[in-house]
Amino acid sequence: MKVCVIGTGYVGLVTGACLAHIGHDVVCVDNNAEKVKLLKSGQSPIYEPGLPEILQRAIAAERIHFTDDIDAGVRHGDILFIAVGTPSLADGRSDMRYVEAVARSIGEHLRGGYKVIVNKSTVPIGSGDWVRMLVLDGLGSQTERPSAEFDVVSNPEFLREGVAVYDTFNPDRIVLGSGSDRAIALMQELYAPIVFRQFSDPIGDPISQPKGEKNGDLGMLPPVPVVITDLSSAEMIKYAANAFLAVKISYINEIANVCDRVGADVREVARGIGLDSRIGSKFLQAGIGWGGSCFGKDVSALIHTAEDYGYGTEILKACVQVNQAQRLVVIEKLQQILKVLKGKTIGLLGLTFKPDTDDMRDAPALTVIDQLSRLGARVKAYDPIVSQSGMRDGFSNVLVETDPERLADGCDALVLITDWKQFSTLDYGEMARLMNHPILIDARNFLDRSTLEAAGFKYVGIGR
Repeated sequence: MKVCVIGTGYVGLVTGACLAHIGHDVVCVDNNAEKVKLLKSGQSPIYEPGLPEILQRAIAAERIHFTDDIDAGVRHGDILFIAVGTPSLADGRSDMRYVEAVARSIGEHLRGGYKVIVNKSTVPIGSGDWVRMLVLDGLGSQTERPSAEFDVVSNPEFLREGVAVYDTFNPDRIVLGSGSDRAIALMQELYAPIVFRQFSDPIGDPISQPKGEKNGDLGMLPPVPVVITDLSSAEMIKYAANAFLAVKISYINEIANVCDRVGADVREVARGIGLDSRIGSKFLQAGIGWGGSCFGKDVSALIHTAEDYGYGTEILKACVQVNQAQRLVVIEKLQQILKVLKGKTIGLLGLTFKPDTDDMRDAPALTVIDQLSRLGARVKAYDPIVSQSGMRDGFSNVLVETDPERLADGCDALVLITDWKQFSTLDYGEMARLMNHPILIDARNFLDRSTLEAAGFKYVGIGR
């Protein structure tokens, strides 16, 4: 099928590359000419495991092309994805300027023939009808007023950074919202190779190859569930899912803080409640709180949407407050051990909001850096991605080191911020030897206490 993806940010690029990988003819549009040039060369502007490989394969097979010409993209695609950013405004509402601009531009370049316009961006409830109105406005601005037929579909993404390619080929569900049977049928055809597990990989390899007919070596895995619903419900599903996960994390962090005070171990508590099938074990890892580009933005947008309709979402507001406070727990623990932080040197293990990504948006590390700097501490950091890239030049109030030993040298304490896999196998004995005080605050409960203590560290976890 012929597909156009407008916006080559995180969601748009992963979506376009994966659709090309499963055999569709994809044109990706971006208004950043330098980014388009980079993509044409087969280089990914974001760090995401598996993405460079499938991108290069799709380019070699001539199944994906990149352009800054939206007219070319609209003319090419029978299915047009809107995948531009919807960042939060200062008041927490979603900034819809980019979606508005794209929707109008699509209308201005529509010609004859049927198109399905897909909202892949995370947009407030009711945006499907709003996009239809904007496309019609753009269509009406054409001097020749050509006839064009289109429908709008909401198809929210549920990708996890760091495993987004794997998630695309192995989704928990695919959500399609529209009032048009014709549009839904085309979207089902588009996703059929994924729905019927032709590219699924049960062992977690992000680069999936065709598995043959009728699931091939995948045995009897059932098809991916497809939720077909109306536009507003599809938009709400995205917000409700992310808000629920954010609440679950904030809940276990509150339990961790109580565990700290009564002497319980939150890891054992999480294991015990996670075995309840009604609760489940996922997103019950206590730590420094959630960050990234999705949870904060989506929870805030849902709070504001509810307020627009006269309802106060008190649980969601509390979730945000708990998360903000959780980022300060490591500061409190450092103060309990070191007392005055002014003049002390604190080293941060990890900067990105989660492992296997280079994303620093709303990263808890940024809050920790600001607070430590405010209290007069000197801050150093090491991150497997940030330390190897030019990103380190953009940080203020922090010295980004090139290896863990340089980080530890002269530190009064270390704080594990991001649970990168390689942090479990560092030479902690050597790091302890280089420190003024071998103290480690494990803000993710990721490291093994006995290993750290054997290396000479005073180990402090969250809720332990």
